[in-house]
Amino acid sequence: MNSSIARRKAVELPIDARAFDLLGLTMALVLGLHSPHLPWWLSLALALTLGWRWWQRRQQTGRVPRWLKLPLLALLVLAVIVQYGNIFGREPGSALAVGLLILKLLETETVRDARVGISFACFALMAALLFDQGLIATVVVALGLLPALATLRALEPGQAPTSLPRALLPSLALSAAALPLALLAFLLVPRLSSPLWGAPTPEQARTGLSDSMSPGNFTELLTDDHPAMRVSFDGAPPPANLRYFRAYVMWNFDGRSWRYLDTRYAKPQEPAPLEADSSIQYQISLQPTRQRVLPTLDVPLQAPAQAILQPDREVLADKPVNDQLSYSARSALHYRLQPTLDERSRRLGLRLPANFNPRTHALAAQWRQRYGSDDAAIVQAALTLFHDGGFRYTLAPAPLGRDSVDDFLFDTHEGFCEHYSSAFTVLMRAAGIPARVVTGYQGGYWNKLGEYLLVRYSDAHAWSEVWLAGRGWVRVDPTGAVRPERVSLGAAAAAGDQLSWYRNDWLQGLRNHWDIVNRWWDQGVIGFDALRQRGLLTPFGIRDTDTATLGVLLAISSVLFIAIGLAWALLRRRTRDPLRDALRELERKLARMGVVRRLAEGPQHYLSRAARALPDQRDELARLMSSYLELRYAHDEPSPESSRVFQRAVRDFRVAGVVK
Repeated sequence: MNSSIARRKAVELPIDARAFDLLGLTMALVLGLHSPHLPWWLSLALALTLGWRWWQRRQQTGRVPRWLKLPLLALLVLAVIVQYGNIFGREPGSALAVGLLILKLLETETVRDARVGISFACFALMAALLFDQGLIATVVVALGLLPALATLRALEPGQAPTSLPRALLPSLALSAAALPLALLAFLLVPRLSSPLWGAPTPEQARTGLSDSMSPGNFTELLTDDHPAMRVSFDGAPPPANLRYFRAYVMWNFDGRSWRYLDTRYAKPQEPAPLEADSSIQYQISLQPTRQRVLPTLDVPLQAPAQAILQPDREVLADKPVNDQLSYSARSALHYRLQPTLDERSRRLGLRLPANFNPRTHALAAQWRQRYGSDDAAIVQAALTLFHDGGFRYTLAPAPLGRDSVDDFLFDTHEGFCEHYSSAFTVLMRAAGIPARVVTGYQGGYWNKLGEYLLVRYSDAHAWSEVWLAGRGWVRVDPTGAVRPERVSLGAAAAAGDQLSWYRNDWLQGLRNHWDIVNRWWDQGVIGFDALRQRGLLTPFGIRDTDTATLGVLLAISSVLFIAIGLAWALLRRRTRDPLRDALRELERKLARMGVVRRLAEGPQHYLSRAARALPDQRDELARLMSSYLELRYAHDEPSPESSRVFQRAVRDFRVAGVVK
């Protein structure tokens, strides 16, 4: 009963300023981690609340009155409901959790309050991984645990005040010691075949390319530097001018936008005939996109597993790509695609909306009259227009009106790949040449160290395909006529001075080499699923590791890890005792003045006798005796900082004359 009362009193003790500061730092880190996906106004309000509470407690200890806490709680719940529509789900749930954590600080005054707050803060830290599981995000979450552990340590009785870096060092050591056990759990804890939290929400994947294209809507994508996919080849990579990755083939044009012709609900059709002399094999690791399209190099010969090859040789997966996906494919770089055009495709390839872009139609008619039936000459005339007609490549073009192609060709003369491919395709159709728009990616950075092609979202591109008799569908990239660097050097080079910071060689090299680390993290950590876990013991002759085997290995490994840790702790305690060493140093100093410790004499009796023999240092010896007894007998294990304080006091002790 008495021990229960003692424990209850201990947790109800007020916390000091150092422990409160560490707790506030922990909550500030939680708020900082979640702020990228919280509304800015909510992040600001919570930050102001946190700062005000820290300042208020500096002035006077005590809980914030209930009449203030309850309205703040109601406002928080109301704000989450207004912003998200409810309080359930990943985004509203995390916003509510972070808000409640900050409000918890308003009533934190005792050890019990602080421990509850730290437990809740650790949960909120882990919840941040639901939004980003990248290497940097994971390291930041791990570092966020350091002030939480330091706070728990500061709540223990008998802790001497210390600086913030010294308070965090033991937490860093504890985290490092836990890494082996964390690695064992990562490898051996049986994994679920589906995510614990259910299907990923739409925000967990980047949108990437869309099945529609309007001049100007690529802008956000062209400035997005995140990886879209990584491609490794069986052999040498293709040259830069052949690195076209097909995603959507767009036939439908309404005067403003191009749209993908979805055939899922139409009568099934065979892929367009293809004649290829050679092919290239490669593997793609595609980042989540929430879409079914699987980009493939130029023209694929067949669809990967669990995907369908569409009539225009696009590849659609059986379900949206909500998680990182790896697939193999084989494509042709030199080919004849659909050498004979059927009547339906010809109609689709020539269709234009009525009463749009009259000046464009007039120009196309002039070319047809000049070049007759020479379609190739008309294609070259359009490319010459883009090359010599004063056109400019820019990511910030002027807005276009209803007759967007007329405005672009005859007025603004500026734009990027969407503008050029759209205008070129309309010109071809107006001249009687079947044409269509293709979107995907072009270029990429060849990482020699990792031997893979890194394709970023900023490498998104749009080009055209025209049908020429005897040659079939031929790729034409009108952007290359205006800015050849876009094809040979990539999107950043084409942007010129608009992205001068991006083209810095040192920065480019650093970013691209850092991607090797990100690739390893994606494949080795994020991509470590149940299938790869079952093959964990394949090098040891076990082809399929079941759950029971994993459980046995985890139990054995955990016992060995705990035994090693316990043996190390006991050995360290036996071989090194800083309090004992300090006391022996004090005994040596006193022995030089004739105060020798007797056999079987306890430290309290010995130091009391020394104080009587040294009256001028009675108070100093009394303090040393009190500190030693408290550190030795009041705690199971004194803190290293407290032991160091005692060692410094012994080291600074100087013996005066002895009373005879």
